[in-house]
Amino acid sequence: MTEKEQQSEIKSLLLPKEEMLEIRRRGKKITIGIPSDFSKIEYRIPLTPEAVELLVSYGHEIYIEKDAGKAASYSDKEYREAGAVVVEKREEVFQCDVIIRVAPFDADEVDLLRGHQTLISNMHLSNHCQETVQKLMKKKVTTIAYEYMENEEKHLPVVHLMSQIAGSTAITIASEYLSNSRNGKGVLLGSVTGISPTELVILGAKTAAEYAARAALGLGVTVKIFDDNMFNLQALEDKLGQRIFTSVLYPNVLKKALKSADVVLGAMSFNSNTKFQVSEEMVQDMKDGSVIIDLNIDQGGCFETSKPTDLKNPSYIKHGVIHYCVHNMASMVSRTASIALSNVLTPIIISVGEIGGIQNYIKSSTGIRRGVYIYNGILTNKDLGEKLNLPCKDIDLLLAIF
Repeated sequence: MTEKEQQSEIKSLLLPKEEMLEIRRRGKKITIGIPSDFSKIEYRIPLTPEAVELLVSYGHEIYIEKDAGKAASYSDKEYREAGAVVVEKREEVFQCDVIIRVAPFDADEVDLLRGHQTLISNMHLSNHCQETVQKLMKKKVTTIAYEYMENEEKHLPVVHLMSQIAGSTAITIASEYLSNSRNGKGVLLGSVTGISPTELVILGAKTAAEYAARAALGLGVTVKIFDDNMFNLQALEDKLGQRIFTSVLYPNVLKKALKSADVVLGAMSFNSNTKFQVSEEMVQDMKDGSVIIDLNIDQGGCFETSKPTDLKNPSYIKHGVIHYCVHNMASMVSRTASIALSNVLTPIIISVGEIGGIQNYIKSSTGIRRGVYIYNGILTNKDLGEKLNLPCKDIDLLLAIF
């Protein structure tokens, strides 16, 4: 750093708070809308009051629907004190430049948009319908999916954090469903002297599997992990710091493990092979009262017997096996998950303002560009295009036009 640069940095540190705020506000001001997700049985919220306060200090305006943060234990008063505008009519939220939520947008909500806006949310590939996508395209909006967003290290930050939470939460849920509190067979998830420990089978060896395995091993559970990639299995053992039962997905080996399992966790990594790994016949051979938790339900599920459930009706029984297939399991700990999501989104929004708007940020950031699935009304996500049989364009080529 040159002497001139050092003097400039020192000068900036000595500026009064009011002048620092004025410097922040020279960037592009963004109006951000946060609608509630109650109708989607989604309890997370994308920005905490602390994040709102920071964004307001940069000159941005935040509009949030009344009670949108209630399920995550954030009150309207906290958001008002942080500088947000709390609105009664959700139509007002849908007029903002950028609209952020957790659940995907449906066709009726798209009708509320004024057009030429940016929407940031989960996409949920398996739940998207052609009507909603075509309406989004007609509105000329730009949509960004959490599931595809990358950071500078080419990791998926939102997926990684939610997988950590889901993996840990899955063990808590398994324990509850094995106990009498949920009419389970009254089995402790763990080990007691003189009693055989409960057995957990995990399909997959990425982040959710790692955090589930850590939690289970801490309770004394016998853990068996299956994956279709030997490197993933080796990497997971290294992270856990101990040798455990691991295997590639040999049908006979998996079938034997399932027969003795008390809990089976489907945690195949995002965008991996969406075909189920466990057939209905294998489920039939499992013990009565055992528990299946399918974290991959958004991509079709790891089990042939899986079907999507929600937090109001989270489970069902088939072939004597309890199935828990909630797609947004992280909402079980909505406040923790909201803080994690907010930690990812807040720096991105600040950067968007500083660089002059979302279009400039998409051009400059490869990671956020990978999250875009509709750009100015043009479909850019190949997976979604193939699913809905719609034409898809390469976003890198489109950037040369817009």
